[in-house]
Amino acid sequence: MNTVVPLRAARRVSPAPRIALLGTGTVGTAFAQRYQRLRADGAALPDVAWISNSRLQVPCTAGLADAVDVARAAPRRSGGVPPWAEGVGLHRGDIVVDATASERVADWHPEWLARGVHVVTANKLGSGGDLGRAQAIAEAQQDGVRYGDSATVGAGLPLLRTIRALVAGGDRIHAVEGVLSGTLAWLLSRFDGAQPFSTLVREARDAGYSEPDPRIDLSGEDVRRKLLILARASGLPLEAHQVRVAPLLSPALRDAAPDDVDAVLPSLDADLLARLQAARASSTRLCFVGRFDAEGRAEAGLRALPAAHPLCAGSGTDNRVAIWSDRYRDSPLVIQGPGAGAEVTAAALLDDVLAI
Repeated sequence: MNTVVPLRAARRVSPAPRIALLGTGTVGTAFAQRYQRLRADGAALPDVAWISNSRLQVPCTAGLADAVDVARAAPRRSGGVPPWAEGVGLHRGDIVVDATASERVADWHPEWLARGVHVVTANKLGSGGDLGRAQAIAEAQQDGVRYGDSATVGAGLPLLRTIRALVAGGDRIHAVEGVLSGTLAWLLSRFDGAQPFSTLVREARDAGYSEPDPRIDLSGEDVRRKLLILARASGLPLEAHQVRVAPLLSPALRDAAPDDVDAVLPSLDADLLARLQAARASSTRLCFVGRFDAEGRAEAGLRALPAAHPLCAGSGTDNRVAIWSDRYRDSPLVIQGPGAGAEVTAAALLDDVLAI
């Protein structure tokens, strides 16, 4: 009697995960440099398949550094489908690293997650922009698909991780208050009246602490986005318009064309010097503070705080955040550390890649 032995179905082998890097500005370039250092030290990182900016998509067949150089040197283009949407595709398990500040890229975050592609991002517009998009990102994280966003607030400080852990453990967040902009923290810690505030703004921009257009930082928009990310992680579905922001912008600077920003920066100097002198007269220190509470009140603006206030500790680009909750009702949990700079942001992105 012959025995029929059934053939086993061939096991489907999933392709090895790859990284796709979007953005070749200061953060994207710092990511590429840190990636190469970690790989040289033996870190188990996936290969970078391609990189892209708004000009060009480049495969990394000749090496990551060469690909970055090619992408950065490409001529500008306008309109049409972005290079990263029309070029090499992504498969399930790949990791998109968004080192841009692009709303168009952020719109793709829920789409990539729904396809099973992990997203690691420094782009605050994903979870810190439109509420519907933030909710779509949250809903798309299933079946092991991950959204790494620790670089969006605090440049990798354990702020989001802590808030999410507290909420998951049954704690209820009452309020969060903090110095959330490393750029504004650096500016105000350096501002002593010895040189104009506008000079410090230029230094921050040239050092990579601020956005290329420093008005994004001075407007408080960066702080608004971070407050939205933290509030939504706390379970509070805040809309952008619910955060009241008092910007550090003169009308002339607010309305200036991008090419005229540098020339108009001195319009800030008289008002900021007057505020500094008033703070000194009352033995306080200027800090740009963002805050939200469980009732949905949210605001950001310049405050004069007593020197002993916990948010006045630290220096340089340090972020300092106080969290009040059921567990930390009388004395808040305070988290502090560097909150700006391409290097720390790139490190946070790679930490999320390694976690995935």
